[in-house]
Amino acid sequence: MKMNVELPVWRSLLYVPVNVDRFVDKAHTRGADCIQLDLEDSVPAAEKERARALVRQAAAKVRRGGADVIVRINRPLSLAVRDIEASVCPDVIGLAISKVDGPSHVRLLDELAGELEQRAGLAVGHTKFVVMIETPQAFFDMRAIAQASPRVVGMNIGGEDLALECGMHADGEALMPAKQQMIIAARAAGVMPLGFIDSVADFSDSERFRAMARRSRRLGFDGASCIHPGQVKIVNEEYRPGEEEVAYARRVIDADREARKAGRGAFQLDGMMIDIPVVARAQRLLARNEAIQAREAKTQAVMAAGG
Repeated sequence: MKMNVELPVWRSLLYVPVNVDRFVDKAHTRGADCIQLDLEDSVPAAEKERARALVRQAAAKVRRGGADVIVRINRPLSLAVRDIEASVCPDVIGLAISKVDGPSHVRLLDELAGELEQRAGLAVGHTKFVVMIETPQAFFDMRAIAQASPRVVGMNIGGEDLALECGMHADGEALMPAKQQMIIAARAAGVMPLGFIDSVADFSDSERFRAMARRSRRLGFDGASCIHPGQVKIVNEEYRPGEEEVAYARRVIDADREARKAGRGAFQLDGMMIDIPVVARAQRLLARNEAIQAREAKTQAVMAAGG
């Protein structure tokens, strides 16, 4: 597991095609924790070169609301190298690496990012990685991929691509085992598990989407990509602890403090036995809630200052 690595707070990661001006111009108003400028699937092959040339200008625009900015890059390697060369800059703090092949693939791109950071006068390590598991081969290397570089802060499963490669339907039932194993692999490596437990191809029913997002957080996801701005508010709300959860966690911590004073390691609360794992879960929930509040306060300050 990674040690002493501070993970970002990314509940919502909004995809924005870097070559569509009207999306770029409004992205900073959507409230996403992170903006993913896309050079991959949403950009047709004929537009790739022009899109790369737009990355730096677009990154400066979309971060005006306080969001972090990452760029989703292409495979094959010939495209990825040019994407990374265009993306390593002060306003971009990460790369979403599509179709990761294995640990050596991550280390190769780590080396390239480091060289580009030095050339740009950036601190080595400025550029974080989100690794995307989209093939059966990568699936069986998930933990090693997540541990391949200290730049890796998050991991997700590209459901449509993995389902295609596996001959599955890209729905929640088919992909649930793979996504649950990804969550465990990410936690073992000390990185964020990102995503939803079900498909987001159909986002027309907001209440159904909210229920799915809530279920996804309960199953262990820290954040998720949003393919439509209308999803951002729901994801931000559902990928944070609820008020009742926070209140209960505080009661657990207070009761644990009193129990320890009495020399007890376990105690009852509301008729339930509370022991060390429950207390640790409450501590983590409160820490995450505080981190989210800090991010929101920072975003509000940026917006109040005019972006």
